[in-house]
Amino acid sequence: MCLTSDLTFFDTANCYAHGTSEEFWGNAIKNNIARDKVVLASKVYFNDGHLSKNAVNREIDGTLKRLGTDYLDLYIIHRFDYTTPIEETMQALDSLVKSGKVRALGASAMYGYQFYNMQMCAKDNRFTHFVSMQNHYSLLYREDERELIPICDQMNVARTPYSPLAAGRLCRTQ
Repeated sequence: MCLTSDLTFFDTANCYAHGTSEEFWGNAIKNNIARDKVVLASKVYFNDGHLSKNAVNREIDGTLKRLGTDYLDLYIIHRFDYTTPIEETMQALDSLVKSGKVRALGASAMYGYQFYNMQMCAKDNRFTHFVSMQNHYSLLYREDERELIPICDQMNVARTPYSPLAAGRLCRTQ
């Protein structure tokens, strides 16, 4: 694979192809472009323990090893975890930033009130807050316009929507 300097943002997850996606991108980057010239993002959730402290700490180490780097530019929680207290998750994520394993935090695929509550937990406890939201958004799915997008705007959170072509439905002729 040949990467050019035009490609600078790589987004993967610990669960994509059982971690081999992270290995693939790690090798491609290592062999083609300097680490400081790219932004690496990965996600955590679809694993044992979801977003518990133990799971977050275990999964970041696996992600960094598979990517062949000592830090991530953006670590995204893939879903809201209904089984782990928000404070436990936010404290675990904050510790990753403080340790230097992660530079910034992002979230994905949750309701506006859940995202708001996580951001407020970070604020109240002086934890690192989310700077990015990867939400489901397209011309066919605009539900996030009601609450999540205004919350992101209010909190100055960048958005990187997923499935903007609605899984191909918006780019087919039929």
